[in-house]
Order: sequence, then C-alpha cells, then structure tokens
Amino acid sequence: MELITAHHIIEAVGWLAVLLKIATFSMHSMIRLRMLALVSSVCFIIYSGALQIWPLLAIEIFLLSMNAFRLYQIIALRRLVTDLTDDSEPDFSAAMTYGKKSAIKAGDVIFNKGDPVDSLYYLAEGRVEVEDQHVYVDAGKIFGEMAFFNSNAARSATVRCLEDTIVYELNEKRFTRLQYEDPEFAMAVMRLVTRRLVENAAHPQEAKPT
Repeated sequence: MELITAHHIIEAVGWLAVLLKIATFSMHSMIRLRMLALVSSVCFIIYSGALQIWPLLAIEIFLLSMNAFRLYQIIALRRLVTDLTDDSEPDFSAAMTYGKKSAIKAGDVIFNKGDPVDSLYYLAEGRVEVEDQHVYVDAGKIFGEMAFFNSNAARSATVRCLEDTIVYELNEKRFTRLQYEDPEFAMAVMRLVTRRLVENAAHPQEAKPT
C-alpha cells in the first residue's frame, strides 16, 4: 500500500510539472512566466529523480539555473528603472568599455556642422564646445546623441575641443551591443534624450540636435 501511494504521489508531481509548464505559455508577465517555469522545473526534478530519468533530470537542472538567472536580471532591471529618478546623475562611463577611444588636441574639431551622423560620443576627459549654440560639455557627459537617433539628420553644429580631450566614439553597432549588455547605460541615454526632447518642445526656437 505504501509503494502504491508513493508511486501516485510521484506521478501527481509529474503531472503538476506538466500543467505548470503549459501554463507558462499563457503568461503575459515575464516575472510570472519565469516563476512558473522555476516551480515546474523543481517538480520535474523531483519526478525524474525519483524515477531515475536522467536526461530529463539533467535538462531541468539546466533550465532551473537559466530561469533563475533570467528572473534575477528582470528584477534587477525593474529595480534599476525604479531607482533612476529625474534628479539622479546619469552614468555614461560604460561607453569606455565598447567605444573607440580617441585623444584630440585642444582647438581640434570632433565633427563639423553638416557632417553625416554615424556616432555619439562620451567625453572622458577635457571639455568641448558646441559652436553657435553656446553649449559646453564637461567630462562624464555624452554629446551628439540627439542627431544619432534621427537617421535623416546631419550635424547641426560644429563641436570643438577647448582642452586636450579623450572621447569614446560609439557607432550604431557598438551602441546596440552596449545597450543590451548594460541596461543601466541604455536607461541613462534614454532619460537624457527624453529630457532634451521635453526641453526642445518647451523651447522650439532653441531645439538644435547636435
């Protein structure tokens, strides 16, 4: 009698695992999907371990680890979005990981008015001026980002170095890779672009994407 009861319990756990796995396909929330997938994997691990179905056990252990990591990433990203308030100082230093480094002398031009737009820039050291707009960019900031997100745009101003400068250039390929691998950087750029769009809408006569 005890053997029959134990067998029925193991079978019930297996069917529960199947039902949970099917339920994941109806989830619209990624957090709920990952949580259901985790519980389903735990049930499958118990089921396959009890019946010694080793291939199923191996793949479910792998899926358990992967879904736990993905759930951690989603929760961390949500926490990041919550913590990034309008008053927080954005951090663009991740651009140094993937950007193309250039050392530019004081007085030299980084790009000229009318140039095609193919990159945005992170200013690691030095100071630059957006000529004709009376705008100065200090170290730790990015520039050239507004026109970068407009495929039909040309540079609306010349940017010249006021000091010996080090910049990191991010073309579309580098930027796309960075935004996927560092969500914090992508959120910082998004916030900056959104803020400048709002400012441009409030002062349309001054709206000049660099």
